[in-house]
Amino acid sequence: MPTLARFLDPSAVSLKICGVTTAADATALAGLGVEAVGVNFWPMSKRYLDPSAAGWLKDHAGRFLRVGVFVNADPQLPLRLFREGFIDVVQLHGDERPEDARIYQDAGVPFIKAIGVKSAADLEIAPRFGAAAVLLDAHAPGVYGGTGETFDWNTALAFHRDHPGIPLILAGGIVPENAAAAAAFVRPAALDVASGAEVSPGVKDMAKVSALLAALKPS
Repeated sequence: MPTLARFLDPSAVSLKICGVTTAADATALAGLGVEAVGVNFWPMSKRYLDPSAAGWLKDHAGRFLRVGVFVNADPQLPLRLFREGFIDVVQLHGDERPEDARIYQDAGVPFIKAIGVKSAADLEIAPRFGAAAVLLDAHAPGVYGGTGETFDWNTALAFHRDHPGIPLILAGGIVPENAAAAAAFVRPAALDVASGAEVSPGVKDMAKVSALLAALKPS
């Protein structure tokens, strides 16, 4: 059974496929052995899933780690979806501050904090969140990820070296062709892929996902 601890285990690089919008894709991803799936509950996202249409997430409890992605959300929605068994982890992917995350800590709800990286200065705040993991993505103001753009992996590597106790998830422009290089260079706990595993926004390409999984297998 996938757990957050297993997903973030540094001994291997896990894969999270983000922006899943259909039960069929979720079933196919589970069949391929994807460790985590992200579902975007931000209404402005081109990969948005209305919570009222997310009942299929309950059917996949225990098949993969279910991550709910939120952008500057009222905490009551993520907390409700967690308590009602739709998601296992909250991902804060907006402009949240450490004080905004306190409600999740107090409630015992595990969360990931995503940070858009323009320079190393953007990461100074990261350790203050007390998150289960920090996800580093390309800086995308107003869009909050999913652009297919990369950022300087040296910044991620330096953060990882300076904060070895904080599990790192690497996102931003990861595709089958560069996944192995990203994993080898940064050695994150996981790679997070949205556009690099799609036919179109929210529609996943299982051939690309298989290639991503193959790229992350130990040689």
